[in-house]
Amino acid sequence: MADDNLQEKERVLELEHPSLVERYYKSKYIIDSQSKKDEDICILTHSNRICIVTVAEWHPLIREGKTISQIKFDVDGMNRLDNKISGKGKRGAQLLTPSSPLCQVICSDSSTYTITCGVRSQLMEVNENLLKSPHLMTKKPQTEGYVAIVLPKLGDFESATKKLLSKEEYVQKRFSGT
Repeated sequence: MADDNLQEKERVLELEHPSLVERYYKSKYIIDSQSKKDEDICILTHSNRICIVTVAEWHPLIREGKTISQIKFDVDGMNRLDNKISGKGKRGAQLLTPSSPLCQVICSDSSTYTITCGVRSQLMEVNENLLKSPHLMTKKPQTEGYVAIVLPKLGDFESATKKLLSKEEYVQKRFSGT
């Protein structure tokens, strides 16, 4: 009975005090990224066009409780850690397509996953904290465990995010099988 009361209290507090992510970002989803079954990604979109790329709740890394042994930002001959931007125009930013790999995740069971960008954009930064603490990707995917921050071009933002699923659409498609 005490556990039920504690859980109800935590749920009410979450409703009364949404997190920063819940207040300022909209969760958008891609199911089966790059036609890889169940490898869903989540893109948190802000009204200022900034997008944060994370793994979705249904991704095998989270769903199966995988233990991540290494994260490599050097993928397909492009080291995402070498991204150096400057100035208002974001000169030097790496250009990304929806299929551009951001990182490769290597698990302790030898399985590997490639996390892609999901939207046409410029790379602002990758989360270097994942190199030291890869577990953040599965434990806190929408906060400290994000993969990258990207910025779609002004004219591309609406069309790019319109193709993504809302949280409600994602839940309906992913969990109802439609």
